[in-house]
Amino acid sequence: MTRIQPSQKGDTPFQLLLGYSDSLLSTWTALADELSGDGFLSKELKEQVRRVLAQGNGCEYCKAKGKPEASNLEKTSLAMGFAEVFLSQRQQVSDRQFAVLKETFSDEEISELIAFICFTTAQQYFGALMKIPAAT
Repeated sequence: MTRIQPSQKGDTPFQLLLGYSDSLLSTWTALADELSGDGFLSKELKEQVRRVLAQGNGCEYCKAKGKPEASNLEKTSLAMGFAEVFLSQRQQVSDRQFAVLKETFSDEEISELIAFICFTTAQQYFGALMKIPAAT
């Protein structure tokens, strides 16, 4: 059971908890949609990163959407590995670790990946703090 009662606005358990504010719900949802779709990086790559983050960010609702799957794609594997590094080291990611990204990803891709990791972490922290259950 969530820590507060869901609002009447939103389509998902997550959105129902944001739905008390129309502007927050619409803006947050728009950014989530923008970041999770195809951009410089594929939505499939980002979904695997989201799954890695879910395992470490404590949101049961997010974990229930699936565990990360092994990938034979270099960029997907590297992005997933970087998400693991982020989870274990947070703001202590070294320049050397970051340089590994630069060997494979463009600046545009890195910017999108880091924005996605940070926003997804915020979403997953929200879900964990609000105690959104895995099965709703």
